[in-house]
Amino acid sequence: MRVIKLGGSLLEQPDEMKALFESLVDTKNKTVIVHGGGSLAQQWLSTAGLKSEKHEGLRVSPEQHMPYIVGALAGCANKQLMSQAIATGIRPIGLTLHEAGISCRRQSAALGQVGTCELFESGLIANLLKCGYLPLISSIGFGKKGEWFNVNADDAAVAVAANLDADLLFLTDVDGVLDSEGQLIEQLNTQSIDELTKAGVIQDGMLVKVRGALEAARHLRRSVRIGSWNAVNKPDSGTQISE
Repeated sequence: MRVIKLGGSLLEQPDEMKALFESLVDTKNKTVIVHGGGSLAQQWLSTAGLKSEKHEGLRVSPEQHMPYIVGALAGCANKQLMSQAIATGIRPIGLTLHEAGISCRRQSAALGQVGTCELFESGLIANLLKCGYLPLISSIGFGKKGEWFNVNADDAAVAVAANLDADLLFLTDVDGVLDSEGQLIEQLNTQSIDELTKAGVIQDGMLVKVRGALEAARHLRRSVRIGSWNAVNKPDSGTQISE
């Protein structure tokens, strides 16, 4: 079983999204997708006249912002993905982290309703896969008292993968991590990541992805991949990241 984490940017690339779902037609009963949608949430908040701020890379999520964040992620973004999946002949089902058996709690008072995953139960995923569904899980979670939370999509994907004991693939818009000459780096670990970061080879947005993947590998105790949609059905493609 595998978990694929989609960035919200895929929602803005219909051709790539179509190609991804076409590649999943024959493996849907082994695949779970977790997605974000930060840019879409930002659009909804801006349209509503609400000022959105970030703290250490996380969107501060006051209670009054949550209807728009939930609507953007669990609603619009999730249903855009469902629409594309249906168009390619797949039977998707839209879920939150709650249906995946994951409970959340507030990460800190300063971040508002930003959540962290803390409790894992069996959930519905295994049964849904057996019934031929493709689970599409938004990064919206719920607490024990029903309060809703905005969870970082990378963290949500790690939690789902841990709960399912599944492999994890972070999808990006390039083939993987590239070296200084633009060639794919097939494997990375803590030492090589540190060296390439100091040399300026891994930087900016890719550095964030690589560090997130490294943390995921440590948490899951297995290697994690970063790659494009072309890497979905090719276990040796992309960049393998381990401790």
